[in-house]
Amino acid sequence: MVKTKDNSEHYIWGNLCDCWVLRDTPKLSVKQEKMLPDTAEKLHYHEIAEQFFHILDGEAVFYINGERFSVKRGESISILPQSKHYISNESVEDLEFLVISSPSTNNDRIETEK
Repeated sequence: MVKTKDNSEHYIWGNLCDCWVLRDTPKLSVKQEKMLPDTAEKLHYHEIAEQFFHILDGEAVFYINGERFSVKRGESISILPQSKHYISNESVEDLEFLVISSPSTNNDRIETEK
């Protein structure tokens, strides 16, 4: 089946951010997400999952193990397991991206303060 945002499971997370689940198996998760301006997720890490983010539109700011990375449209970044991280949209434009996780991050997300 051809997957699009229109025929995929959808949910809202954080402060009105959108997620469309394009593929979700125990070994692979592919999601398309949209973040409004001035939104961010909470600092967390994954015990076993590696994540790959590809920016479709806008500019993302990633905080990974205390370092700041700016990732623009057409660029990508990988986050290794056990890396404390979060993504934020610090711009005035919407941010849209793909996040690919292997294995799936279901039951593999630990939120942290530091």
